[in-house]
Amino acid sequence: MCILKLKPAYKDNLWGGHRLVEEYNKDFQGPILAEAWEVSCYPGSPSVIEGGRYSGTALEDYIKAAGPGVLGTACSRFDDFPLLVKLIDARENLSLQVHPNDEFAFAHEGQPGKLEMRYIMSAEPGSFIYCGLNRTVSKDEIRQRIEDKTLMEVLLKVPAKQGEVFFIDHGVLHAIGKGITVLEVEQNSNVTYRVYDYGRRGADGRERELHVDKALEVMQLKPAEPRDMQGHLSTCEYFTADRVISNGEYRMHIGEDSFMTITFMEGNGVISCGDERSSFVKGNTFFIPAGSGDIEIEGAFDAVTARV
Repeated sequence: MCILKLKPAYKDNLWGGHRLVEEYNKDFQGPILAEAWEVSCYPGSPSVIEGGRYSGTALEDYIKAAGPGVLGTACSRFDDFPLLVKLIDARENLSLQVHPNDEFAFAHEGQPGKLEMRYIMSAEPGSFIYCGLNRTVSKDEIRQRIEDKTLMEVLLKVPAKQGEVFFIDHGVLHAIGKGITVLEVEQNSNVTYRVYDYGRRGADGRERELHVDKALEVMQLKPAEPRDMQGHLSTCEYFTADRVISNGEYRMHIGEDSFMTITFMEGNGVISCGDERSSFVKGNTFFIPAGSGDIEIEGAFDAVTARV
């Protein structure tokens, strides 16, 4: 098989809304759907293949059964599947947080750090993203501002607009503001150090845990420096993401070097590889194994691809 449609793992975090169900065709029955983990081999949160020979199989189990060749030669340097693809609906502000690098994360959490790309799928008027600091600060100042609840005063606050891309490097303090839906491509990790959460309480009635000491160990204390994305939406040592737009027919070639994922943010149509055909609608995600060859997509669509 060379066209694998995926069903995501769902997360009902308290800050989420319902737009992923209403606008992105997610089959979820609860009142809050904050995140859909579209492409995931993360423990306990697998995406699952829908239809065909492997229907009902977790993506990680398919990869084990099919062999490492489906990931491609560029993935041979990784011990585990390298990335996550998520859709996120922020009905409320997300916590201010920071991600460590691989060295720190493996030493303290037993898993990789996290680099991530955020593509803004939609944004309500006045919505924003916090992305790094607006000036150089000290650890003592950050700690004091966390205690005083004035941390936002030293953060770079950027208006969010549909189609904009934010790359979040290791150590960059960041947060998604309310009223935004986001497509994220990131390392296969869930290590997040939360430093401020607006005093919110979880389902157990307690304020959510903060991780200030670890955050201060890994945090960049000056404004983030931009990376050269070389013409892509984002590119780094773990993934490359691109936007693909078509009003009719689109063809791509999937070589032996890497698998590809494709998430349709708008549109509908048919994706095919040889004799295989699968229809898609807004919100669907597919995994295409390395070496699949020529892929054809019919229909008007706006999508984001990810590969190694």
